[in-house]
Parts: sequence; C-alpha cells; structure tokens
Amino acid sequence: MARVGIVGGGAFGTAMACVLRRRGHDIVLWAREPEVVAAINRERSNTAFLRGVPLPEGVLATGDIALAARGAEFVLLAPPAQHMRAVTQALRPHLARGTPVVSCSKGIERGTAALMSQVLAETLPDSPVAVLGGPSFAGEIAVDLPTGVTLACADPVLGARLESAIGSTRFRVYLSDDLIGAQLGGVLKNVLSIACGIATGRKLGSNARATLVARGLAETVRLGLALGARLETFMGLSGIGDIDLSCNSPQSRNMSLGIALGEGRALADVLAERITVQEGVHSAEAVVALAERLGVDMPIVRAVDRVLNHRADLDQVIADLLALPFGVETAVVPVLRRGGSAAEPVSTRAQRPLP
Repeated sequence: MARVGIVGGGAFGTAMACVLRRRGHDIVLWAREPEVVAAINRERSNTAFLRGVPLPEGVLATGDIALAARGAEFVLLAPPAQHMRAVTQALRPHLARGTPVVSCSKGIERGTAALMSQVLAETLPDSPVAVLGGPSFAGEIAVDLPTGVTLACADPVLGARLESAIGSTRFRVYLSDDLIGAQLGGVLKNVLSIACGIATGRKLGSNARATLVARGLAETVRLGLALGARLETFMGLSGIGDIDLSCNSPQSRNMSLGIALGEGRALADVLAERITVQEGVHSAEAVVALAERLGVDMPIVRAVDRVLNHRADLDQVIADLLALPFGVETAVVPVLRRGGSAAEPVSTRAQRPLP
C-alpha cells in the first residue's frame, strides 16, 4: 500500500495513524515531543495524548519532520491550528512538489482569521489541499468504532483517490468539494461547544443547550454563506454532525472547558491543568474578527469571545444574550451591513471570494 506521513502527534494524529495502518499503509508520524516519539516506538502507546490505546505494529514515530515527508504518497496534517503555519513552513523544504496534504486541524488562525486551507495555500503552494472534518472523537477512531467523516477536495479525482486510501467500513468517508463549509463546521463547533458547556455548568437545562445548538448552527450557516460555502454542507457530517457531537458530550475538550467555566472556575486555572489544546478558546476571537469584517451577526460566538477574551461577567453575558430581540427563523439568513442595518438575504449559493 502507500507510505503516508502524519504531522502532529496529538490525539487525532495518533488516531489517524491507527486508521491508516489498519488500511495497510506504512505510517511515519512526526511528533514535536520527544517523549511521545519514544513512547510510540518503545511501548506502542501515546501515553501523553491517547492513553490506554494500544497502537498497531508498523506505526513509526519520529522527531524528524523530513522523515515524515520522505516518499509520502500524501501527508495528513494534525497540529494545533495555531501552529499550522509554523509547522508547515518547516515541512515545506522536505515535501516533494505535488504531494497532496490533508488538513485535520479544526481551527482558524488568530490575527489573520485564515482558515487552514488558506494557511496551506501560502505555506505549501505546490501541494493540493484536502480537508477532513466531521464528528470524530480521537479515542473512538483509534479503537475502530464506526465513524463517518467528510473529505473535502476541489479536485474530484484526487478526492476519490484519498477516499479510497483512507476510508473503510469502520471509517466511512463522504466526499465534498466545499472546502470552506467543511472547515467552518469544525471551527464553529469548538466555540459552540464551549457555550453549551457553560449552559450545562450553569445548570440552565437541556432546552437551553438545544437552543444554543440550533441558533449556533444558524450563525455558522450565516458566516459560511457570506464566505461562499453551500448550505447543504452544514446539514452534513462536517456541519451539524460535528456540532451535535461536540455540544452534547462532556468528552469534548471544549465542552468540558465550558462546563468548568459555568461552574465558576477561572479560564486560566482550567487551561493550566491541561496539556491538550482547546481550539475554541483561540477560534472565538478570530471568528468574531472575521464576522465583523464581513458584517455577519453572530451573537452566541461574540458572547463566548467576551467570556474568554474580555473577562466579561458570565451572568451578565448570559443575561445580554437572553435579552436580544426576537427574530424570524429562516433558512436564508440576513447579513448586516457595516452600519448595522439589515442587508438583502444571502443566497444559499452565494459565491463571495475569501477575504
């Protein structure tokens, strides 16, 4: 079978190493942490990020990013989103021209508000880009529980080739050509699951959590249509599928963070206890910046950003959110003009260029 490089030795990168090794591929996994490399090679276990899951024979870990790229038919990229630019800049000199890369990182870059595909277009301009998204807890993938994911790729031939290489009866891959939509679902679910966790920790009830999911999906669609994504993408695995999983399970790192905040704990204290990255903490600020640039109204995301990044009082933020005017629920949602007045509805086939 193929030689596949995986860049990123966290939980998801390690889980995908299991998926691809079960498909018969030769796997070289690059990890930044020497202790992760040593544990995988000596004990067949990633004790730092995926404890208790035995890894298949034939997964080679390395601290040399050149080795992960050498001879790879394609490379999966699974670093934290805020490190994607630096990691792929380091990867670029070692990657053969034309080698496809598949982004598995669900985040948006702070400062630039760039999606991962935009980052990769700059750092790996000679590599075709695909995006993997959908409801996919790493622990369940690693032990071969059934999972469905979206693989988004602009080139249908490459998409079909990657689908065949990655997919199996237990790891079901569904193709899309909507890279923007497939990424935004993964970005926004991280933020929305923090909101749902806060509601759970504050004991606001199941109705409140379901309302946050539905209205959060509306905000996701609103932003996606403004960027040229398609409505149907958000009704699939990388949209409502990923949102449903992350917003309804304390197993989600972002939801569990929100629960701790809702119970009254300080953000800094919660983060200090964790070695894993909660992407929603970083993405909230970037999504708000992107929404403001486009004139898109996103009150739930803005509320989460106020709590995480502006030290706003949690009860006041909740009260402000509940005090918003009632609206009309529709599949075609308005975008606000820069001055705050309602513009014409955005078509579900809107094709606005990325900012």
